[in-house]
Amino acid sequence: MARHLITSALPYINGIKHLGNMVGSMLPADVYSRYLRQRGHDVLYICATDEHGTPAELAAKEQGIPVADFCAQAHDAQKAVYDGFALAFDYFGRSSSPQNVEITQHFARKLHENGFIEERAIRQVYSPADGRFLPDRYVEGTCPHCGYDKARGDQCENCTRVLDPTDLINPRSAISGSTDLEVRETKHLFLLQSKLQREVMEWVARHDGVWPHLASSIAHKWLTEGLHDRAITRDLDWGVPVPADTWPELAAEGKVFYVWFDAPIEYLGATKEWSDQDPENRDWKSWWYDVDTDVRYTQFMAKDNVPFHTVMFPATELGIREPWKKVDFVKAFNWLTYYGGKFSTSQKRGVFTDQALEILPADYWRYFLIANAPESDDSSFTWEHFTATVNKDLADTLGNFVNRVLSFSRKRFGDDVPAGGAPGEAEAKLGEQIAELLAEYEGHMEALQFRKAAAALRALWSAGNSYLEEKAPWLEIKTDKDGAALTLRTAMNLIHLYAVVSEPFIPTTSAAMRQAFALNDDTATWVSADEAKSLTSVPAGTPFTVPPVLFAKLSDEDLETYKERFGGE
Repeated sequence: MARHLITSALPYINGIKHLGNMVGSMLPADVYSRYLRQRGHDVLYICATDEHGTPAELAAKEQGIPVADFCAQAHDAQKAVYDGFALAFDYFGRSSSPQNVEITQHFARKLHENGFIEERAIRQVYSPADGRFLPDRYVEGTCPHCGYDKARGDQCENCTRVLDPTDLINPRSAISGSTDLEVRETKHLFLLQSKLQREVMEWVARHDGVWPHLASSIAHKWLTEGLHDRAITRDLDWGVPVPADTWPELAAEGKVFYVWFDAPIEYLGATKEWSDQDPENRDWKSWWYDVDTDVRYTQFMAKDNVPFHTVMFPATELGIREPWKKVDFVKAFNWLTYYGGKFSTSQKRGVFTDQALEILPADYWRYFLIANAPESDDSSFTWEHFTATVNKDLADTLGNFVNRVLSFSRKRFGDDVPAGGAPGEAEAKLGEQIAELLAEYEGHMEALQFRKAAAALRALWSAGNSYLEEKAPWLEIKTDKDGAALTLRTAMNLIHLYAVVSEPFIPTTSAAMRQAFALNDDTATWVSADEAKSLTSVPAGTPFTVPPVLFAKLSDEDLETYKERFGGE
């Protein structure tokens, strides 16, 4: 089987992420990873917290704790939420790790050796009161375009205009609040992306027709506009230090690499973190170095991260002149909106992942988000849509099927799977239908078409309900007890099949469905076409239990409570 390397965009360290972040990278990566593992592939799913940059320093300052302590606490808080969502990372690392420092510095040295980094003097805001140069986000003031008085030196959050610190009216230090600011000359390292433009264009062109349109179009747009040389260092206390053996003057001044430069390298850094935990059995370079034909690398991200992963980081990798693995497939997502407006971490607009888990178990959210993933265009979260999806698909179509089959069988036949007669025409027809729907589901999963995969999974669940309504064992038992027993045994085999193939979407519920049957050797990781046709994985005589309600229906009162708490039209 193939080896699959999977990464999702690194969640930034400052705060718990909202549902849009979840569906835009980590959750679909988890669904795909789980599916590939079930199909027998060797999978390594890597992610990490992105911990460098000015927002981390500012957030730590607000809490009055050292930035290293803030990042450690925030990492643990985020990881707890992702565990709650049942994200099965092979490793969830930290961009502040020694491994990332080591690899980032190695990349910078190689780029320098190959003539793709140079030192340049620039003019930057300096605060005498703070005794330091101020990176863009450390300068606040009034936006010259809309008058917003808390605009940052890189962008106005109110009108979204891109700014320079010198554009701000009445600028002040975000550290001390001092308005006594100067513009002084300082030196920084620049990555000469302009010299790598042609190579990046050729590399992106090789993926035309392979990557989804969203990823390709964004990459080509950036390349058409031209790659510009870009500063890769900042004046911060927190970050990957510029190595003193290569740039002693800048190292002495405390320069660190800009977060956009070191964050993508953390995919390698986190893999090395994983490997270093068990070096005798894990080799991180076997996934990253000189493995173009051995490893298929898939990245998951929302569209705002696409330029960094399709243009800027590939430029870094190309400039190193070493055979590091480059991405094969970029699965990019549009935005999940909240009633048509943006989710916003800073403005606390929308549902955040920790709040979601306070309301309902993870599988409710996992299914809804993937079934409505913003693949071809933006999609909107509304409480009305969420409630309707939960009630129709999860509670009625799947949950009710499981409950009524098992409850009715226990009531009429006891605690073992009934035998019944030999399968007939209805069972043969059902088996063919299930095999066809399973093949459709597999095809969409292989193509990373998540909404279509969810629709195919829903159709599998619906097929069981249609069979049950057609056979009506509650009527059948009055005239043909063996026939009713066959119907229920067939339906129980459907429940087991659903437990196996639904696991990428709803892993906790799938486990509960599977554990309902006391099978001695239940090691199935997937269901073959022949197994789907025969529906015989749970033989007669197998003890079973009726699990608690899998999915509770949401009421109109629940809907109003959610809207009152979070807002909604």
